[in-house]
Amino acid sequence: MAEVGAGEAMLTAAERREIQTELVHVERKQAAFLDALKIVQRHRGFVSDEALAALAAFLEIAPERLESLATFYNLIFRLPVGRHVILLCDSIACWILGQERLQEHLTTTLGIAMGETTRDGRFTLLPVPCLGACDRAPAMIIDGELYTELTEARIDEVLRAHE
Repeated sequence: MAEVGAGEAMLTAAERREIQTELVHVERKQAAFLDALKIVQRHRGFVSDEALAALAAFLEIAPERLESLATFYNLIFRLPVGRHVILLCDSIACWILGQERLQEHLTTTLGIAMGETTRDGRFTLLPVPCLGACDRAPAMIIDGELYTELTEARIDEVLRAHE
């Protein structure tokens, strides 16, 4: 069995196995960076500095390069997030149809500002530039599920479902 490098030791066996599965689809290891980041995040909830360094070593990418790639994608979380991540669309279509009012409702209901996590670790509220649901705006995503044509009552219903 090949020895695992010091940087790679931070990746779990399960993470390495899943990343190896993705590597068969690309010519160069580095091309699998986004899938690899998603795998680490799925296992850990976010991509810590240590995990990023281990992943960079595994993919043979400079850590600074992987950091710049990771921070480019707004769905790669570099800090801990709540059990449920709320992505509130702030596109022009959502804004015209009341996004600001809904954002205020969410921040008041949850007791947090945009970019924060509730004290109980249940929700993190983040803005997202567009969810591609302009025809059904305003919209948000929680844990990958799209909610459209939002109202304050609908938001309350969705939040209760994620308790």
